Amino acid sequence: MISERVEAGGPPGARGDLSYLIRMNAVELRHVSKRFGQTQAVRDVSLEIGENEFFSLLGPSGCGKTTILRMIGGFEQPTTGQVCLMGHLVNGVPPHRRNTNLVFQHLALFPHLDVFDNVAFGLRVKRLEARAIRAKVLAMLDIVDLHGFGARAIHELSGGQKQRVAIARALVNEPRVLLLDEPLGALDLRLRVQMQAELKEIQHRVGTTFVYVTHDQTEALAMSDRIAVMRDGAVEQIGAGQDVYNRPQTAFVATFVGDSNLLDAIVEQIRPDAIVVVSAGLRLVTAPNASAKVGERVKVSVRPERIRLTASACADQSVENGCPVKIRSFTFKGAFIEFRLTTISKQALTAHVPAQMVSATPFSDEGVAVWKKDDCVTLTA
Repeated sequence: MISERVEAGGPPGARGDLSYLIRMNAVELRHVSKRFGQTQAVRDVSLEIGENEFFSLLGPSGCGKTTILRMIGGFEQPTTGQVCLMGHLVNGVPPHRRNTNLVFQHLALFPHLDVFDNVAFGLRVKRLEARAIRAKVLAMLDIVDLHGFGARAIHELSGGQKQRVAIARALVNEPRVLLLDEPLGALDLRLRVQMQAELKEIQHRVGTTFVYVTHDQTEALAMSDRIAVMRDGAVEQIGAGQDVYNRPQTAFVATFVGDSNLLDAIVEQIRPDAIVVVSAGLRLVTAPNASAKVGERVKVSVRPERIRLTASACADQSVENGCPVKIRSFTFKGAFIEFRLTTISKQALTAHVPAQMVSATPFSDEGVAVWKKDDCVTLTA
């Protein structure tokens, strides 16, 4: 938490302010909501983003993630709640007085200026001397791997190079927080994957806090230290990518962040190390969930890649769950085969089985889908 003793606009380390002794959050939202007329765009969002963190806001179109980004940057003001940057309340503070910068999806580069002058633009607005501007711009072009590109015209650059120019222009002003609004959305898949790695590397080099908006869950998982998954203006879950993927807290998170099978079930027993549920006559064992209650209707989430297919009941004692299935269809997807399955209760299941395992194992139209207790979770929301 940031220090409560920091007053709006007050400098860090001022008399009576001990916040400089505490590692502050770069960004903090406290019960922030935003309305546009009758539309509730953001609903009571509270989150903390640490210094030097790569933090992503992930969710479908219209979930409020870009509105949050714009409120952090000062381009929108919250209807209720507080926005704090580096320990200072910034409600009402305009964008040019916040130590942030924004990279737009469409980049907004100046086509009549070359690469050097695009990057130098903000420094010239600040009236830095020419020697300092040149040193800062050349250093930033090195960081984004555009050494020697200063004299290039914007139209001579590839899509990825334009992205790096936009990032360099934003970072050269040394913002404490860089805001990125789906900056890779216009790139083709191969270039987007390449830029994901480069963007994370740039963030490591400069140590700036990145707040990144995306609807692409693969992109968020690849780059982020932590992710906030959003839906209908609210945050459903915040955590490291691995935690969000392996331990989703809601059915929405389970299905939006990757693929997931959801089985209807009722909680039968709660043990210290597991939850036992009944799903259409089958007894399944799942990972613990402190919020589950006996008799409650729940969903059991299991990822397709966690499911194995066997011809009969699995002899491996470490595999707690087995479900007789019929194989409806299968599709080759390169590294794995996607099996579409139906349980005895007519619930649909999908299994992703490594291609080399399928080629070595004959399958009939029927089999048993098996998975371990820790490969599935019980969802109560």
